Amino acid sequence: MTYSKSAIVGAGLVGLLAATLVGIGEFLLHFDELARYGEGFEFFKGVPTEQATTGHFIGVLGAPLYVVGCWHLYHMLRPANRAAALIAFFAMAYGFMIGVVWIGSRATASLIVNTIGADPAGVELSLYDLRYETLLTVIRVAALVFSVIFIWLTLTGKTHYPRWVAVLNPIVLILLSFLVYVVAPSVGKYMMPIALNIAFFILFLFSTIYAIRINDFNEVNP
Repeated sequence: MTYSKSAIVGAGLVGLLAATLVGIGEFLLHFDELARYGEGFEFFKGVPTEQATTGHFIGVLGAPLYVVGCWHLYHMLRPANRAAALIAFFAMAYGFMIGVVWIGSRATASLIVNTIGADPAGVELSLYDLRYETLLTVIRVAALVFSVIFIWLTLTGKTHYPRWVAVLNPIVLILLSFLVYVVAPSVGKYMMPIALNIAFFILFLFSTIYAIRINDFNEVNP
């Protein structure tokens, strides 16, 4: 089955929207002026309840749109290796669906921290840590699998991307956000809470631009 250029470009724009909405939602849920991101759940103490509630709805309602963006990326990678592109799609789409569950828990975690404290030894937070923070591992593995396949296929020169776009894979972009945080904490503290969303915003932005430039999706960029 073939799809129109407008459908594939539109899916890329939906991916951009997802990264924007979830980025805003996560920022509202997680941003702490004191940047206590290496101290367990302490950073939640800097998040007002009303702000967390707003971030919750923006993030949760925006997160499912990421799956549409993954469909766009699949079509951009497909000419190089359809099976591998499909694996990349399912890996990242699955990761984002797990991510919906995770982000949907954050406002409640914030409430727990601001009600009983941020000691992870507490019953409520230890159970939260087991049930929800564990899901982050699934999301990270999904992003890693996607990134490896993305790099491999893009470097073949047979996708709809030029080879240099391989550097825009999520793992490298996420690591760059962490590097900025280490080198320039005053800037990085604004990136840390939304590192994954920044990575996918950049990827979807460039991917959509290249999709707009394509006349025939049966052809491959040199």
